[in-house]
Amino acid sequence: MRPRGSIQLARIFGIRVGVSASWFFVLLFLIFFLSQYFHEVLGGSTSTAYAVAVVGAFGYFASLILHELGHALVSRRLGIPILGIDLWFFGGMARPAREPETPGEEFKIAAAGPAVTLAIVALCAVAIVVAANSSHLTSAVLTREAQAGVVATPLLALLGWLLFINAILLAFNLVPAFPLDGGRIARAAIWRRTGDRNRGTQMTGRAGQGFAMALGVIGLLVLLEGDSFGIFTLLLGVILYQAAGGAVMQGAIGRRIQSVTVADIMDREPTTIPPELKLLDAQEQFFARYRSPWFAVVDHARHFLGVVRSERIDEEIAAGRPALEVGEVLEQDLQVRIDEREPLESLLRSEALGRLGGMVAVDADGVLRGTVTVAQIRQALSPAGGR
Repeated sequence: MRPRGSIQLARIFGIRVGVSASWFFVLLFLIFFLSQYFHEVLGGSTSTAYAVAVVGAFGYFASLILHELGHALVSRRLGIPILGIDLWFFGGMARPAREPETPGEEFKIAAAGPAVTLAIVALCAVAIVVAANSSHLTSAVLTREAQAGVVATPLLALLGWLLFINAILLAFNLVPAFPLDGGRIARAAIWRRTGDRNRGTQMTGRAGQGFAMALGVIGLLVLLEGDSFGIFTLLLGVILYQAAGGAVMQGAIGRRIQSVTVADIMDREPTTIPPELKLLDAQEQFFARYRSPWFAVVDHARHFLGVVRSERIDEEIAAGRPALEVGEVLEQDLQVRIDEREPLESLLRSEALGRLGGMVAVDADGVLRGTVTVAQIRQALSPAGGR
């Protein structure tokens, strides 16, 4: 799901790129850290070191965006819509509208990000060779002292930093632990071998928990030695542990409900709204009466057209447009429909479920067959959770 308070930075290939509040904090910290580093590497004025630090910090996050774009574009090529890319803390996340349906899809999407990062590492290495034109470039670029008469220029220092950080990012992401890319690649392999996605999710999730605990211990030891960078390592370990724990739970629940479909738990006679109804009438006849935050909108043949939310109705009426028709204010950015034959597990992975609190079940012709709410899902899961 999109982090709360996510701020849009740009749209690339039509994909929204946003950042969380933590991103700004890490950006400032990274610029401060790199300013000191580049001043030691380059010497000279602090303004030059600061300028290179700013470019280096944004270069790192640009690398993250390119990494996530690798995931996103491959997902889109495979027919999986991308809801956006979000940067947070020291990492990022591409948010697909649904999970991959085959091990092959899982592998291709998971491997795309590291492939892009590997390409960045290779390009930086080539650029350093061309710019340095010396066999001692490693000493000049990746250490803090000029050696063999080779002096690190701002360009070389910047390229060296980007090569180093992307190499670290590549190695880190290939660790076979969920939610890292290596964990998703491992899940694809287990899924292909066993035919059970949930088993792969559980196994890589447990590996992720172990890896996160190791990061936490390392961060604590570094912090005890007086290095403030240990705080970030510790926080990263906590974030990864929570994500890995969620994967373990998801896998366990998924294995228990494999035979349950959306049709088994949906409300087969939901209240719906016609698209030609005026907003004021919709507010009085439906929202005020049933106290529901949203309703499905269908045409005379019950083809599903979209959902209308109470907040949007209130906004339009307050803005002096009560005579608008419901069909004109449907939510456009929510993937709320799901096939009634889909397993319940697919429903649980939907972003719209978290944002809307429910989903709309349709048949192959797009005819509304029912609705599913979070309350109904909880009721369906409670017997499974007690087994």
